[in-house]
Amino acid sequence: MSKGLPREVRAHVEKARESALLAVEVYNKPATAFRSGGYVTLMMVAWTALLHAVFLKQKVKPYYRRGRRYERVDGDYKTWELRECVRQYFGPENPPERKNLEFFIPLRNKIEHRSMPALDETIFGECQALLFNFEDLLFREFGARYALCESLAIALQFSRVMDDAQLKALRRQRAGLAPDVEAYVTRYRSSLNADLVNDLRFSYKVFLVPKLANNPGQADVAVEFVRYDPGKPEEMEQYSKLVALIKPSQVPVANADRFKPAAICAAVEPVVQEVVGPEYRFTPSYHHAKAHQYYGVRPPAGDANPSRTNPTYCLYDEPHRDYVYTRAWRDFLIEEMKKPGQYHEILKGGPSGSS
Repeated sequence: MSKGLPREVRAHVEKARESALLAVEVYNKPATAFRSGGYVTLMMVAWTALLHAVFLKQKVKPYYRRGRRYERVDGDYKTWELRECVRQYFGPENPPERKNLEFFIPLRNKIEHRSMPALDETIFGECQALLFNFEDLLFREFGARYALCESLAIALQFSRVMDDAQLKALRRQRAGLAPDVEAYVTRYRSSLNADLVNDLRFSYKVFLVPKLANNPGQADVAVEFVRYDPGKPEEMEQYSKLVALIKPSQVPVANADRFKPAAICAAVEPVVQEVVGPEYRFTPSYHHAKAHQYYGVRPPAGDANPSRTNPTYCLYDEPHRDYVYTRAWRDFLIEEMKKPGQYHEILKGGPSGSS
């Protein structure tokens, strides 16, 4: 199958594959400080080359053109960068694979000139999904000859369970994450609905569970990835029970999965800037206040009955005498801001006071 690939297509596939393997090698080296930065940069090269190969295989030239002529830079065709490749490949569809790729494109620009070890733990799930999605597309388009699975192994882990000292050290490392990068990661994840964020094609989250075997023949494979299969409910239930058995006890957290206005705005503002214009804002004290007034999700500041809210979107926090907002409110506002003219519509009313 792959022997019949045109030379240009094959060259792009091999470049994509080599870049991905090098990305994994960089990430899995224990002494590497620029782990995520190196991995993401190389994986963006790999994805660009892979999508170029797909387009060329489909007889589509991934080059910019002006009128009937292809544009050139230093004598070479000006090829589509990754963002344009993603737009051309997925079209109007927005599957988790696309959202995963679009998460990394701006992130690469933020991190490729900085070493940030604190980022590694933060985006591990998205990094793993980026590789699995790449492998899936590579295999689907070009067959087993170019698959990565035979060249990759599970990275060895140094710790079975972290003690208090290790956890404190990890928290100190996370505290070193650049504020603009942390804000970007939080904002992007918050802009997605819960189903997409939890999809393994966007972020691959795993438990490493000790595998017990009664005889050597049962332990031929030391590590197995178990995919959720709705066709095997009894087997999936057993895995759920096992995860519940090893899960550490948790102390209940008040207002879990509730948001303050600043977090809501961090998710909504990028949508406003994309739909209305890059110079437009969505701030907690003004725009969010206008929004909750416009949609009537809570009473105005100073109301005699402050708990008179729409509980789907907003709840009154009695001990703190303020309000918290739900994920549904965030998602609702995001969809509303996508409607032409809606941003300006909610700003027409008078100020509502406290956020």
